[in-house]
Amino acid sequence: MPCYIVNKNAQSNGDHEVHKEGCQHMPDLDNQMPLGAHESCRTAVEKAKGRYPTADGCAHCCPQCNHG
Repeated sequence: MPCYIVNKNAQSNGDHEVHKEGCQHMPDLDNQMPLGAHESCRTAVEKAKGRYPTADGCAHCCPQCNHG
């Protein structure tokens, strides 16, 4: 199962992006909050929403969870 992280810093639209490990668009290490291993980005985003209600999937590594 892939591991996911959420960006602690919000984007300009207020979303905190969830990334799959290895994404080309990962935030700096200081801005990463680990979410653990998940079957899909959907459960990773749900976990991230517990901390950041505006969490959303990265358009590049989690397009099926990006509501842009």
